[in-house]
Amino acid sequence: MNPFVIAGTVFATIAALIHVYIFVLESVQWSKESTRRIFGVASLADAELMKPLAYNQGFYNLFLALGVGTGLVLILTGGAAPAGFGVAIFGLLSMVLAAVVLISSNPKLMRSALIQGAAPLVGVVLLIVGAARSGA
Repeated sequence: MNPFVIAGTVFATIAALIHVYIFVLESVQWSKESTRRIFGVASLADAELMKPLAYNQGFYNLFLALGVGTGLVLILTGGAAPAGFGVAIFGLLSMVLAAVVLISSNPKLMRSALIQGAAPLVGVVLLIVGAARSGA
């Protein structure tokens, strides 16, 4: 397998794992004090008010991760690699664009956007270069 594709799958896996972690924070551990600190939520009352939105957003992040994971499985098993590239690239670009939206909504969230968007961006670039070099 092309070294760019291998590196791209590594970054895509990291991106998916980050989004699964965000899912856990937003949909499972939202009301915990440690999670509230991460997201800058001042009080338990505020967290409870925001809980339905966080729950929904957490599942959005999980579905992005599952999409990327599905793409990676298809790439790595070989039989449906072209479809896998499409699915993985779509999921990764969705992650990158979500990071752009996060920055545009509040520039103070640059660190969060970089955490959420850097690995998928690197993964996209490496997968595209790898596919181009493989003739896929």
